Amino acid sequence: MLPRTVFFGAKSAPGYAMAKLTIQLINNVARVVNNDPACKGKLAVFFPENYNIELAMNLIPATDLDEQISQAGKEASGTGNMKFALNGALTVGTLDGANVEIRERVGAENFFLFGMTVDEVEKLYAEGYDHGGSRKYYESDPRLKTAVDMVADGTFSNGDKSVYEPLVNDWLTHDYFMAMADFSSYMDIQAQIEETYRDPMKWARMAVLNVANSGYFSSDRSIEDYLDRIWHTGALPAHVAE
Repeated sequence: MLPRTVFFGAKSAPGYAMAKLTIQLINNVARVVNNDPACKGKLAVFFPENYNIELAMNLIPATDLDEQISQAGKEASGTGNMKFALNGALTVGTLDGANVEIRERVGAENFFLFGMTVDEVEKLYAEGYDHGGSRKYYESDPRLKTAVDMVADGTFSNGDKSVYEPLVNDWLTHDYFMAMADFSSYMDIQAQIEETYRDPMKWARMAVLNVANSGYFSSDRSIEDYLDRIWHTGALPAHVAE
């Protein structure tokens, strides 16, 4: 098993009960994993509190793999992943938001792509996916079934099966963000990621090319773009103190 340390980052509006329950689950998964002797040296999970610039300055440059796994078409993948790419992290992600731009710039061969396209997502919605369509994915993939069942049976809630019942019911009957549908593709790409990571020269080459081709995402270029396209002011003349 390739050892991993996984950091989760998330936020929720105060009234978004399902999102807050998801964050609680992540923290409880971390509690169980980090206290399991069988996981020591193999897997560690953390959810940093009060994520801010200071923490980002230490965390982002230390990251090997940036997971941007939002559903295609939701535009939930934003500028954070650009910061990771600029600092040498490889990206695993869907064709969503800024992921599309990064993949175009760094090259498809230097990006770990998984998941459905926007067209495929819309087709599944049209077929009534969010009315129970997710259950067939749960029933057909033993890895997914095991993961969901662990949440349902109280593994991460001190044996209380009721705590995450709303989440499990949502995954199996609604699953608006189609996590069930994208799960198999996500797991498959993880195998490719681990194989690549075991080749240090190949991984390093991909990381260097990510940095070299990410200059487009610099704040200087962004501000220049704002000046030309939005504010129509042009750059101010530079004043050099004598």
